[in-house]
Amino acid sequence: MKKLFITALFAVGFSALSFSQDKGKVEFGVQIGYNSSNVSDSEDSADNLSGVNFGVSGDYYFSDRWSLKVRALYDQKGWEELIATETGVMDGKFRMTYLTVPVMANWHFGSKRNWYLNFGPYVGFLLKAEETETGFDFKEGINSTDFGLALGIGVKIPVSDKLKIFLEFDGQGGLSDAFKSSEIGTVQNSRSSFNAGLNFLLQ
Repeated sequence: MKKLFITALFAVGFSALSFSQDKGKVEFGVQIGYNSSNVSDSEDSADNLSGVNFGVSGDYYFSDRWSLKVRALYDQKGWEELIATETGVMDGKFRMTYLTVPVMANWHFGSKRNWYLNFGPYVGFLLKAEETETGFDFKEGINSTDFGLALGIGVKIPVSDKLKIFLEFDGQGGLSDAFKSSEIGTVQNSRSSFNAGLNFLLQ
């Protein structure tokens, strides 16, 4: 499945480049979103942890159907699980915060091209990692970068010629190991998010 996704990504990338002679508009976006994330290995996954994301984006149009979107996001990931202690069982909420940079091929569809589907790779740079209840810092055990694939779908609602509101759902699936070492093998990040924001036409 991952090989098929990567093949499709390259195919779309080459088709988008074919429109490079038709320079289009540029949009600047701001967004905020609600995240649900966890970590998993090949056999099991942890309980989901809620978080937020917010950031900015730039979207360059090659045509009315294709554009290249780059984002920079403050992105909360992590997981929640039960931990046995001497005094009983308590919830542990392990939050990892990244600066995430997705580079997305953006396909616009619908009669007015207000719907869009985007997909591509992302890289995340670890900012901090802590257990939220106790403040325990476990950043030393987490790899400094997270790499994977992202996929999203959304709709833009025009407010004026220069401004649109957008609503979207997107997901990220990690391909790299989140932990520096683990007794259970490769552990990967995943997260889904509902986002809302504004797009401003710059050109």
